[in-house]
Amino acid sequence: MLKKDKFKTVFIGTPDFACPTLKALIADENFDIVLIVTQGDKKIGRKQVVTAPPIKVIAQKNNIRFIQPGRIKEAKEELEKLEPDFIVVAAYGQIISGDVLDIPKYGSFNVHASLLPKYRGAAVIPAPILNGDKETGVTIIKMDTGIDTGPILYQEKIDIKEYETAEELHDRLADLGAKILPLALKGYVQKELKLIEQDAREGNYIKMLKKEDGKIDWNKSAKEIERMVRALNPWPGAYSRVKESIIKIVKAENETIKINDYKIGEVFLHDNKLAIQCGQDAIVINKLQLEGKKPMSGEEFLRGQNDFLGSVLE
Repeated sequence: MLKKDKFKTVFIGTPDFACPTLKALIADENFDIVLIVTQGDKKIGRKQVVTAPPIKVIAQKNNIRFIQPGRIKEAKEELEKLEPDFIVVAAYGQIISGDVLDIPKYGSFNVHASLLPKYRGAAVIPAPILNGDKETGVTIIKMDTGIDTGPILYQEKIDIKEYETAEELHDRLADLGAKILPLALKGYVQKELKLIEQDAREGNYIKMLKKEDGKIDWNKSAKEIERMVRALNPWPGAYSRVKESIIKIVKAENETIKINDYKIGEVFLHDNKLAIQCGQDAIVINKLQLEGKKPMSGEEFLRGQNDFLGSVLE
């Protein structure tokens, strides 16, 4: 049996990934969200419109008090006064110091979008797609001062679909985190779940993606590039250059073709489909986008770019 009183919970998070988990806690009668901590409003898009983070929007809709400190340590005194049972963190975007993590009665827990200890750090959703993994998942950890190094409370796996992009996988993992987090916390209080230390010798730190990470190296195999197209969708996107222009590869066929007769990076037709020679085999392009233009199919693109065939992408 859980205690009669609700668990006083502080939720710390910022982007879309954190929203399903926050909604799940709000809907669960065992949790009382006493405060939400999120990042500040930011200018977004070409018009630089000042926009509230998704978590703030949920806080406002549910009349839950929220704060947006420049640094989380600025909220330490306020968090101490609340005497929370839990702090829950989901994609906040700042490192949280140990003196803040130690405030709650039961500790601070993180919803991490990969199977720890394999992938730690920032870009952990694209990583398994890039590496050709067959599965990924969500890990709930009790946070310590390291980066995703805390002991594991609960972990659940899902298969990576054959044609799945990072954007699609992101949404599935966000929903999975929302499903397992409340159950994991209740299981911890009831002593049904035990913490398991991570092996410090295992794990890879995955850095935050930058725009230049999307630059395609056509010397790589077609399969590697196909995974890259999916893994970097939507950010930063897989792109290449031709004649001073930037072309983004939006979608490619999952099945690569056993052709190695063209120059590396050369554009050609295969069964009336747009294809590009890679270091090993070739990749068929279903959708691409010229800088400043709308995405279009390979067939549509060729209608307006007659000289594209035979070009060598860089």
